[in-house]
Amino acid sequence: MPEGKKRVTVGAAAHVDAGKTTLSEAMLFRAGAIRRLGRVDNGDSFMDTYKAERERGITVFSHRAELETQNALVTLIDTPGHVDFSCETERALNILDHAILIVSASDGVQSHTETLWRLLRKFGVPTTVFINKTDLSTADTDKAFEDIKKTLTFGGGGTVDFSVQSSESFFEECAMLDDECASEYFDSGRVSDETLAKAINACKIFPCISGSALKMRGVDELLELIDKFAAPKKYHDNFSAAVYKITTDERGAR
Repeated sequence: MPEGKKRVTVGAAAHVDAGKTTLSEAMLFRAGAIRRLGRVDNGDSFMDTYKAERERGITVFSHRAELETQNALVTLIDTPGHVDFSCETERALNILDHAILIVSASDGVQSHTETLWRLLRKFGVPTTVFINKTDLSTADTDKAFEDIKKTLTFGGGGTVDFSVQSSESFFEECAMLDDECASEYFDSGRVSDETLAKAINACKIFPCISGSALKMRGVDELLELIDKFAAPKKYHDNFSAAVYKITTDERGAR
């Protein structure tokens, strides 16, 4: 591992057709992990490797890939979005350090989105929400964001628009959700990235940004959020491991 870099496991989850695999592909491309962009529609996406996935244009199994940002080595896990394969998704969510929950700007929060949110809260996974497909003529980003703020809640925590990180309203909103953010805001009128990271990883603040994975909008900003705020879980000193998936390669090796 390069010196000074954190290692984090980040998972992408969404209701089917929200653009989850396209976003995973875009993240890998913008981070330089892959040289060519595939398309789910064309059956040549990097993440969907099984024949059934390429033929049907959906993710059936969770898949992993590696990317690197300025401060982090990221294991990216793309999970199934179809409710029929939710058991596969649930196994993957349990081992994440950070999650990206994708919501379509046209459809807003859907039933399976809420199920995924409850699972992420059950497992205590810090979560960033990405409003995708803002390029579509049917997109209503403001309505989708209001839907997210109203529906995806947890205790006293809430979703904050991170596309306006330098604005006073942004700092005020963070201050309303976390005591340490409030103390820092009242002292200096701002909240540092370090304090924001603590609140995010304590599941008090859930960052939200919007964009279009297909058009590469918002992808760099999402990678920057992961780079700044995603943090590895703290474990006890004794070695232990969680096995969430066992696969067999084309030669039959496990």
